[in-house]
Amino acid sequence: MPIIHDTAGRRDRLRNLLRERSDAGGPVSAFIVSDLVNVRYLTGFTGSNAAVLIDAEDPAGDRIATDGRYLTQVAAQVPDLEAVIERACVPALLERARTAGAGRVGFEADAVTVASLRALEKSVDGAPVELLGLTGVVQGLREVKDAGEVALIRAACAIGDAALAQIIADGVLRAGTTEREAARALEFAVYRLGADGIAFETIVAAGAHSAIPHHRPTGAVLADGDLVKIDFGAVVGGYHSDMTRTFVLGRAADWQREIYELVARAQAAGRAALRPGADLRAVDAAARDVIDAAGHGEHYVHGLGHGVGLQIHEAPGIGKLAAGTLPCGAAVTVEPGVYLPGWGGVRIEDTLVVSDGEPELLTTTDKTFTVL
Repeated sequence: MPIIHDTAGRRDRLRNLLRERSDAGGPVSAFIVSDLVNVRYLTGFTGSNAAVLIDAEDPAGDRIATDGRYLTQVAAQVPDLEAVIERACVPALLERARTAGAGRVGFEADAVTVASLRALEKSVDGAPVELLGLTGVVQGLREVKDAGEVALIRAACAIGDAALAQIIADGVLRAGTTEREAARALEFAVYRLGADGIAFETIVAAGAHSAIPHHRPTGAVLADGDLVKIDFGAVVGGYHSDMTRTFVLGRAADWQREIYELVARAQAAGRAALRPGADLRAVDAAARDVIDAAGHGEHYVHGLGHGVGLQIHEAPGIGKLAAGTLPCGAAVTVEPGVYLPGWGGVRIEDTLVVSDGEPELLTTTDKTFTVL
């Protein structure tokens, strides 16, 4: 999908944040971004070694650094920034900032190792430069998706919906198929339908394995009467989708139907709580309270959801310990589950975009209790 992102606009929004960020030590003169996902967000560059220098005052001072392997790629993907060709990207950009007169240089504290930081501190020892570790700055910008980002996530979700429908129509989900065979068939369908990749290792969990939230597919054979939980996603243009559906093979027991209907009610409550400005813990509680009231609180062992975008798990997180509120334009999952060890489990997950009205549902595969 040929969508061109406004990376210069993203850098300007980051610049505005840096201008606002001031404490007893004074303003930040420049910021070095070294997390590769954040580098991609700010520039469009997809190489494996890069960093970006953001000048807090002047866009003309912005630079991207990468090594000689990416001379052609960086010229094609980032034509609007001067490229610094050095293997050690962060030290090279720090030197650029220092020689340009930057007095206070921020860096991504959650992306720089202790050893790398010590090397940076040594490199500016005696120089009039102060290093300041910052966290979550670009990630905060990434929480709110623009129209192009939503279009890519929507496309990834549509591929996921179509791929799951395809393997069901082909009879892959039947007694005798192994978890691993079903997972590979689903992934192949995702690729065949045009995805750039799979969002994460596909989960196919049958029978008692469905009670393991992040089970890895094995050679276990699907059997009649099994709950089969499928959690997977696609990637389009770097953006991810995420969906979970749970089925029963052949015949359903009453307890399976009861657990499924409980999770479906909780999931509907969680979706309904997605409103701009909603407290993240309150959104989680909307679904969790339904499961708690049914006596299965101990069998719900994870948060309600998470942001989706250039990463399969990104801000905002929606859980009992979450902090903050839900921004308009966030793409998030809603995925409550009930897991009964030794018996089986149910999870239902959608990807949605928070809006001023009803959230936009991007994963449209039917959630009705289904026996295959």
